[in-house]
Amino acid sequence: MTENEQLLTRVADKARTIRPWGWTSLPEPVDAATLARAEATLGFRLPSLLADLYLRIGDGGFGPEYGLLPLLDSPPAGEPAAVTQYLANRENAHKDPDWPWPEGVLPISHWGCAMYACVDCRSPQAPVLLFEPNADDADQAWYVDAPSLTDWLRTWVDGTGWYEEMNEESEMAPWADFRIRTAAARVS
Repeated sequence: MTENEQLLTRVADKARTIRPWGWTSLPEPVDAATLARAEATLGFRLPSLLADLYLRIGDGGFGPEYGLLPLLDSPPAGEPAAVTQYLANRENAHKDPDWPWPEGVLPISHWGCAMYACVDCRSPQAPVLLFEPNADDADQAWYVDAPSLTDWLRTWVDGTGWYEEMNEESEMAPWADFRIRTAAARVS
C-alpha cells in the first residue's frame, strides 16, 4: 500500500466518524464526470490527492472545522461549493484589483470569518494556504498552512493542526509567492 493509499484510508476512517459543523452525514463521493466538469469549469486539474478525496471519500463534509467544501453543489450549511467560491473570488478580484485572487488557488475549506484553507493547484506540492482577509491589505492575507495537501491532511488525522486547542500558538509563514502569482492580475 502506497503512502497516499495509507493516508486516504486514515482520512476515510476519520471522515466516517466525525462530522464537521453543519454536516449531518458524509456525502457520497463524486463521480468521474462531476470531477471532469469541475476541472473544465475551473480551467485546471485538481491535484491527484484532492481529486481522490472527492472521488473516494465524499463530496465534502469531512476535515477540520467546517470540513471540505463540496466540489460543485452547495452543502447543507449553505456555504458555496469550492468551484463556485473560486469563481466568485476571481470575479471579485476583477472588481477590486487591490485584492487579487491567485489563479489556480482553490478554496477547499471555510474557517469562519471569511477565512479559507486553499490548495495551490498550480504547484506540484499542492501546498495548503490560509486566506485571512481580515488583514489590512491583500499582501498580508495569505499564509502557508501546510507545505502540501498530504501534510495538511496528516495534521487533521493526527490532531496536530494549528486549529487544535493544544497548537493555537503555531505561527504560519506568509505565502511568499502571492505577489508573483498575482502580478499579471495587478497589471491588467
